[in-house]
Amino acid sequence: MFVTLIVVAALWGAATGLLVPRAAYRLSVEPEEPWRDRCEAGHVLAGPARGWLGAPACRSCATTATQVTTTAPSNTPPPVATTAPAPATPNPRSPSLRLRTLTPTVLTPPLLTALSCVALAAATGLRPELVVWLLCAPLAVLLATVDVRVHRLPDPLTLPLAAAIPLFLLGAELLPHDAGSWLHALLGGLALGGGYFVLFLIRPSGMGFGDVKLALSVGAALGWYGWGVLFAGTFAGFLLGSLYGLGLVLARRGSRKSAIPFGPFMIGGALLGLLLGALSASP
Repeated sequence: MFVTLIVVAALWGAATGLLVPRAAYRLSVEPEEPWRDRCEAGHVLAGPARGWLGAPACRSCATTATQVTTTAPSNTPPPVATTAPAPATPNPRSPSLRLRTLTPTVLTPPLLTALSCVALAAATGLRPELVVWLLCAPLAVLLATVDVRVHRLPDPLTLPLAAAIPLFLLGAELLPHDAGSWLHALLGGLALGGGYFVLFLIRPSGMGFGDVKLALSVGAALGWYGWGVLFAGTFAGFLLGSLYGLGLVLARRGSRKSAIPFGPFMIGGALLGLLLGALSASP
């Protein structure tokens, strides 16, 4: 049964992770820009849920490339070389350039999602809250991916997640063999969200309001296993973020005032906290 659980979690993580690149591409825009609905070649992104779900590659681009490759005659003479103007020097602050330089490979989201789901399944076992963690894992990877690309945590992800996690955990508490407390989850979300809001008021330049909204979800998930796990997961997130910032300074790729996407470290700390809480919870 344990092996079956791990296999199912891995398949779920890999399958849902394959949907992350398409959604991440569409959401990775500046705050004043609309969500992308076309690929870089200008083709409309079609598919389920109005094009939000689907493979990373654009089918129109793939079809066009195939047609060009297969219909070209074998005896076609080579094209005449022409002198083309030198390309303009790309602007390093361009959002499109930053998107290309920071975009992980297509295989990264499925791999991260699958590994996270396997770790959560192995630590949680056959408990009802595992369903909640598996449902939230692909959304967490999607949030982290978007934050890495454009330093943004979109409201259409953070706000529904902040409401869904307490609601799902309430359902988990109504089932037998759960290992947490819905009241602690609710209070944990409010406490961590309030703490991040105070930090945002103290230093708005050091923490985005998207982090405050994400803290509601992280606090609810960690609070499910108690205040100790909430503290441990929160501390782990700040520790990971601090180590990353220190690494940038030592590598001379940033300074102490450089802005870093903090969402991935919040999510990474939450994952470590959930693993700790699940392993230490009484069976």
